[in-house]
Amino acid sequence: MQELNLIIYRSYQFFVALKAWLFGLNNATDQASVINTILPLPAQTALFKRMSPNDQRHALAVAQTLRQAGYHNIALLQAALLHDVAKSLGQPIIYRVLIVLLEAIAPTVLAWLSFAPDQANLAGISWWSRPFAIHAHHPTIGAAWAKAAQCEPLAIRLIIRHQEKLRAIFNEEDHLLAVLQWADNLN
Repeated sequence: MQELNLIIYRSYQFFVALKAWLFGLNNATDQASVINTILPLPAQTALFKRMSPNDQRHALAVAQTLRQAGYHNIALLQAALLHDVAKSLGQPIIYRVLIVLLEAIAPTVLAWLSFAPDQANLAGISWWSRPFAIHAHHPTIGAAWAKAAQCEPLAIRLIIRHQEKLRAIFNEEDHLLAVLQWADNLN
């Protein structure tokens, strides 16, 4: 039953992504206001605009989920909007489907496909394995970009950790990471 729910959920995500890719974002004026409030510097907004329409939709949904749950910490909201920014390096939807499938059925194969000798710029990677490496290293790359755009230091730490398996909550940063992951998984 749990596998069926996951299949239904992933199918829903796929069709929402396809809709965003085909038709763009809705409520652009309201979204611009939210984006400019959370990402006030031009370099920060430029990072957000690098993302595909689907990744922008996802990021806005994560931020909206957090805000509706009562979280208004600017660093947390910056991380919500920019946690997947490095996927803008190139991760076609078919690769995203393959990544989800490999995570579920063959994580060691995914790890092998994701290997990158130079994680900072993904140099020397063949065209066919590049999207897998982007998946594996997008938190590190995105955090570096967020730092260069002068995002909040906590936002940078949350971005770099957003795919970390959190075993326990020891401090406020861990709590915010857990909340970010919760909102990310819902959207």
